[in-house]
Amino acid sequence: MAEQNPRNVRNANSQKPARAQKNSNPNPRLRLYCLAGFLFLWVGLIGYRLVVLQVVRYGEFSQRAAKQQQRTAEVSPRRGIIFDRNGRAMAMTVSVDSVFAVPSEIPDPATAATLIAKILDAQPQEMLAKIESSKNFTWIARKIDADQSQRIRGLNLRGIYFQKEYKRFYPKSELAAQVLGYVGLDDEGLGGIERSFDEQLRGKPGKMLVSVDAKQRSLGRVEIEPQPGQNIVLTIDENIQYIAERELQAAIDQSHAEAGTVVVQNPQTGEILALASRPTFDPNKFRTSTPSALKNRAVSDIYEPGSTFKIVTTSAALEEKVATPDDVIDCQMGAITIFGHTIHDHKPFGELTVTQIMEKSSDVGAIKLGLRLGDQRMDRYIRAFGFGSQTGVELPGETRGMAKPASRWTKSSIGSISMGQEIGVSSVQLVSMISTIANDGIYTPPRLVAGQLAPGRTNNPNLQTVAFKPAAQRRVVSSLTAVQMKKILEEVVLFGTGKKAILDGYTSGGKTGTAQKIDPTTGRYSARNYIASFAGFAPVDKPVVTISVMLDSPQGGHHGGDVAAPLFGKVAQQVLAYMNVSHDADVRNSQRLMLRASAKESDFSEGSPDRLSVDGESMASVETDEEGMKPLPASAPRTESDHARILAASFTPQVATKAKSASELVQQKPEPPPGPVPPSNGTVILAEGSEALAPKLLGKTVRGALEAAQEAGVEIDVVGSGVARAQVPGPGERIPPGTHVMVRFER
Repeated sequence: MAEQNPRNVRNANSQKPARAQKNSNPNPRLRLYCLAGFLFLWVGLIGYRLVVLQVVRYGEFSQRAAKQQQRTAEVSPRRGIIFDRNGRAMAMTVSVDSVFAVPSEIPDPATAATLIAKILDAQPQEMLAKIESSKNFTWIARKIDADQSQRIRGLNLRGIYFQKEYKRFYPKSELAAQVLGYVGLDDEGLGGIERSFDEQLRGKPGKMLVSVDAKQRSLGRVEIEPQPGQNIVLTIDENIQYIAERELQAAIDQSHAEAGTVVVQNPQTGEILALASRPTFDPNKFRTSTPSALKNRAVSDIYEPGSTFKIVTTSAALEEKVATPDDVIDCQMGAITIFGHTIHDHKPFGELTVTQIMEKSSDVGAIKLGLRLGDQRMDRYIRAFGFGSQTGVELPGETRGMAKPASRWTKSSIGSISMGQEIGVSSVQLVSMISTIANDGIYTPPRLVAGQLAPGRTNNPNLQTVAFKPAAQRRVVSSLTAVQMKKILEEVVLFGTGKKAILDGYTSGGKTGTAQKIDPTTGRYSARNYIASFAGFAPVDKPVVTISVMLDSPQGGHHGGDVAAPLFGKVAQQVLAYMNVSHDADVRNSQRLMLRASAKESDFSEGSPDRLSVDGESMASVETDEEGMKPLPASAPRTESDHARILAASFTPQVATKAKSASELVQQKPEPPPGPVPPSNGTVILAEGSEALAPKLLGKTVRGALEAAQEAGVEIDVVGSGVARAQVPGPGERIPPGTHVMVRFER
C-alpha cells in the first residue's frame, strides 16, 4: 500500500477548520436585510400611529384640546324690534354689560366675592361658590344696569371681565303688556307676541371663546358676532291702545271690578287696533308680577255672554226668515216654561216686536226666536260666527270657548243658548261676532301681526312697506240681514239698555250683556258676581271700529248698560276723533244728549235670575205641550190675516193717562189684558220758569204732531214714520232752552 505524503496530509487537515469557520459566520447581507426590515416595520408602525392620531382621530383630539384650552360662552343676539302699526317701537333691545370671571386669575377669590356681592346685593357665600365652580370661566352677573357695571369696573379686580349683551326693553312699560309678552334671562319669549314669534325675533346667537394655557392662564378671547332677529309690525295702534287701557282702568276703579278687557277692531280687515286687559304688569319687571296679571284675559278667559249673544239668535232668525224686525212676539208677561222650567224676564213684558225684544233685552222673546230656529240651525250659526273654535289670533293660550255641538244639547239647551247661557266665549270672539254684523255679514278672523321686517340698523320701519292681508273671509248672513241688525242695534242704544253708549256727533249700535259668574267655592252660579259686557260699533251706516267691553264682577251697578256701555262710549268717542272720522250726527243734538243723560238704573235691567241649567250644564227636560215650542220651518210663510192680526194687536195706540218721564221711551201698550204700567219716576230736568212745556204728541201722526207742535210754539225732531209712540221731553215737561222735542214714530 502506498505511503501517504505527509505534506498532503497536513494540507488536508488544515483546510477542515477553515471551512468550518467559514460556515459558522452569518451572511452580512441577511443581517442587513433584517435590520432594514425591522426599521421599515418600526417606521410603518409610527406612521400608522401618526395617521391614526393626525387623520383618523384628528377631530376627536382637536375637540379634547379645545376643551382643555378654550371655554365657550354663548352671546345673545340682538332680538328683533316689535313696532306698532305706525312704526313706534313697543319692544326693543338695548346693549348692557354682563360680568364674567376667569377664576384662575383671581388672587383672592373671597375678597373679590365680598366686594362684588355688595354691589349686586347678593350673598358673598353664593358669589364665592360661583367663582369656585370653575377654573376657566363662570358668569358672575348677566345684564346688569349701568350703575352696577360702573361700580364693579371701579374695583379694577384681576380676573373679572365684562361682555356686552342685549337686554329686552319695553319703552312704554305697561302699555300692551299682555300683547307684547316678556322674555327670560336668555332672551327666550315667555308670553304674548314674544313667545308666538320667538323663533323669528330671537336670531342666531354668537359665541365668545376664552383661551387658556396649560397652567389655566388666560391667553385672550375671540368673539363670533350673533345674527339679529326679524322685526315684527303689529296692527296695534299705540294711541288707541293707550285710550283703551286708560278708560278700562278708570272703569275698573269706579266699579271696583276684579278685571276687565277692551278690544278694538277694524271690522273690514280684522285688524285689532287695541287689546287691553286688566290687571296688568310691567314686562320690564315681570318677575315681580302675579300670574293673574300676566294672563291675557281677552284671549284665554271664557265667560257666558248673556244678552250680547242675542245678536246671534236674532241674526239667525232674520236670516232664516223665521222672523222680521217688525214681527210681534207675545212675551207672556215675562214668563215662559220650557220643558218643566220657568224663565222670567226682568220685567213683565207683553207683546214686543223683534226690535223691541233686543231693546228691552227680553229673555222670553229671545227663547221664542231660538225655538223657531231649532237646534241644528242655531248650532250652525253659532259655528259660523266663530264660536267654539279658535280665531287664530297670534297670541299663545287662546281658548276655543265652550260651545257644545247640537248632538249633545238637551231639550232645554236651545232656550239657554238663545239668551246667552250654557255657552262660553272670549272677548276676541265677541268682537269678531259684532264685526261680522258691521262688515255687511262677512266674518273676518282677527289678526294682531301686520307683517315682518328684515333686521336693520334703523328703528324706523317706514323705510320698508308692510302690506297687511286679511285672513280668509266668509259670509255668515246676507247684506240685508246685516243692515237690519245694524238698525236694530242702533235702536238698542237710542231707546233700549244701551243709552249710555250714545256718542257725541256719531251714531252707534250695540248690545249690552249681563251674566252670572260661577262661584269657584260652590261650583254654582253666584248671586252677587256678574259679568257686564257690551259689543258695539260706530258709525252705524259705515262702521269704522267695533269694540267689545267686559268687566268682571263690578260692584254696585253690575248691568252691562250701567257699567260696560259707558266704557264703550268713552273709548269709541276718542278713537273716532283720533282717526278723524267724519261726524254722521249733529254734535249739538240735544235730544241725543238728553237720552243719554236721562237714562236711569231701571233702564239697564236685563237678564233672568232663572236658569235652564245648573253649573253651566243642561238640566234634564220634560216634554211640554205649550204652543210655539216647535221650530218654525224657514219656508213657512205667515198668512196675510195672521200678520194683520198681530200688527193690529201690537200697534193700537193708547191714550196716555200719565205723563211719561224723559228717560222711559217705552213702547206704549194696548189696553188690558193687563200689562205693565210704565213707571212714573225718572230723571227730573229742572228749569228756571220761562221754558215752554212739551205738548202731548203720543198717538198722533207725523202731520198731526207737527201741527200740535206749531200750535204750542215748539220744534220737534221726527224719528221714524207712522204714529208717535214716545217723546222726549215727555208731555207736560219743560223744554230746556235751545232744544227740540224728539218724537219717535212707528207703524
